[in-house]
Amino acid sequence: MLDLRAHFSRFLTAEPGRLHFAAHSHHPWPDVTREAQLRAWDDAARLHDSKWEKVLGPVAGRAAAAVAAQLRLPDPSTIAFAPNTHEFVRRILSAMPLGRPPRVLTTDGEFHSFARQTARLEEEGLIAVTRIPSEPGGDCVERLAEAARAGFDLVWVSEVFFHSGYALTGLEALAEAAGEAAMVIDGYHAFMARPVDLSLMADRVFYTAGGYKYAMAGEGCCFLHCPPGWLPRPRDTGWYAAFGALSASDGRVGYAEDGRRFLGATFDPSGLYRLDAALRWVEETGLTVAAIHAHAHALQERFVAGLEGTGLNPASLAVPLSEPRRGNFLAFDLDDAGEWQARLEAARITTDRRGRRLRFGFGPYQTADEVDEALARIRTLA
Repeated sequence: MLDLRAHFSRFLTAEPGRLHFAAHSHHPWPDVTREAQLRAWDDAARLHDSKWEKVLGPVAGRAAAAVAAQLRLPDPSTIAFAPNTHEFVRRILSAMPLGRPPRVLTTDGEFHSFARQTARLEEEGLIAVTRIPSEPGGDCVERLAEAARAGFDLVWVSEVFFHSGYALTGLEALAEAAGEAAMVIDGYHAFMARPVDLSLMADRVFYTAGGYKYAMAGEGCCFLHCPPGWLPRPRDTGWYAAFGALSASDGRVGYAEDGRRFLGATFDPSGLYRLDAALRWVEETGLTVAAIHAHAHALQERFVAGLEGTGLNPASLAVPLSEPRRGNFLAFDLDDAGEWQARLEAARITTDRRGRRLRFGFGPYQTADEVDEALARIRTLA
């Protein structure tokens, strides 16, 4: 078991007595990110307009290299940054073919950044969406691959479903079945939560995630891995996408050939400072994602083993502990999930829910002590 509480002292002592079990929602930040936030301010004061040479140079460069290393990508230049993943959703959709509604294959378990936007475009007949049921998770990839062979322009799927915690494996088979379709993996509940290896798909799939959850860097620092040659000229484009672009002989708007083609425009750079600091802290402490994942699963097992007398039943888990293909949170399927969340909040236990799914998240800032204390408080509620 890990004990990294000293590295999260600012967050953990900000509200004494709070038990935070929502790492999957808003992960506490390690203390080094506060220093990074101050560096962003100080750099702005010291460098003024020249700060962008540092932001888009060494700061973004280090962060991209760290992201690429975690994803086993061969080239950090395929990484683009944006304040949120919705920017990438828009740019990817803007690169779809014209002349007919683009054909999109996805699941019914995608997060709002994608699900809401596609649903709205679908209302206007601007895209045609095929949604495959995300449950049961065990054969979801197989069902997606079978559907993909019918021919689509875009395939979008989560690596770990936000509503259940089920982790998909074998996505290489889906990439092969997708044919000429652009394929995007939403890795927000996988990146820095469980080991991710894109080395066999680096030249084929887009991959997006960010710092708000398991990367421990807060909001404002999301990324997209952009495989070379795919979707070279998104119509939704900011002026940063021109950095590194070659002059177009035909007079058309030029784009960088690497990941910068998906950049937007001016943004608050403090998130990049925090992401850079958090990922460097992981490297310098010798922490690995495999260790974080194992720690989270060990805490999950301790939590479930102590549920007797709490009113929560392991049989209500959307993904049982017997299933190794799960993320770093547990989702209980409950008729009264909202009431449970409110009662837990009153007991100063922070959780969250998605519909009828009450979610408990686990992370490296917790130890067995927090799990035991949470179980004791829940028993008093029962």
